[in-house]
Amino acid sequence: MTDRRVGLLGATSLVGKCLIPLLIHSGAQVCAFSRQPINSVDAGIVWRNLSESRSAKIDQLDGWICVAPIWILSEHFSLIEASGAHRVVALSSTSRFTKIGSGDTAEIAAAERLIEAEDRFVAWANSHGIECVILRPTLIYGLGQDKNISEIARFIRRFSFFPVLGLSEGLRQPIHVEDVATACFSALQTVAVGNRAYNISGGETLTYRDMVARVFIALGRRPCLLTVPFWVFRLAVTLLRCLPRYRQWSAAMAERMNRDLVFDHSEAVRDLGFKPRGFVLAVEDLPGPSRLRQ
Repeated sequence: MTDRRVGLLGATSLVGKCLIPLLIHSGAQVCAFSRQPINSVDAGIVWRNLSESRSAKIDQLDGWICVAPIWILSEHFSLIEASGAHRVVALSSTSRFTKIGSGDTAEIAAAERLIEAEDRFVAWANSHGIECVILRPTLIYGLGQDKNISEIARFIRRFSFFPVLGLSEGLRQPIHVEDVATACFSALQTVAVGNRAYNISGGETLTYRDMVARVFIALGRRPCLLTVPFWVFRLAVTLLRCLPRYRQWSAAMAERMNRDLVFDHSEAVRDLGFKPRGFVLAVEDLPGPSRLRQ
């Protein structure tokens, strides 16, 4: 990938932070776009302000990776066209499948937004002769900065227990953010994967209950999962949503604890050399303020 020039949307996101070193180490020149001005002199990366880029002469780029929410991608189609890129890789989510039948209207809207964004991306790419690749990860975790496992860990630290609904035996495949970044990198550079969509999931399948228990263990605590009825969940979520950190929580999340959210990633293994790790929480995967085990 030496001497290739790559545009990156979402460079300051969790996946973006993991992706930049991969691109630079490969010898690529990274043109990272941000809404906020960033002063950086890191070798191999040039930062561009998105608002200024719309009126300025754009660099010629070989390809793009969008790890920002896929629905913002359409705002930058003209920018990508002007760069002369041949391939665009965009990160979506398996939530387009798992939340479309949710009992929560906000979750249904989120799923519909993903579906519409994917369709818009594919239609645009096809009409402009640009190869498009869509990656749909499952539950992303890692580096103590995600909004999934890290939120569970914070709840456990704060309350010393975690509430579950029923047996909570719905299957999960948590995927580490570094594996997501590696998949994005592979999708950009692998020759014969244009105009494809891949589901990418973690290397281990386990129940929701076991997943939460491992978070307790990683925190150095004895698992304490409290089974509560659904009406208690609904009341608790209503109260928790008064706190900014839990504003996105919903009772539908509890209902999914007993649903299997499993996705086959064999096509990504075959085409992208995808090799996701099992669900093992390292110290650096736990959220601050201190990452030391308790």
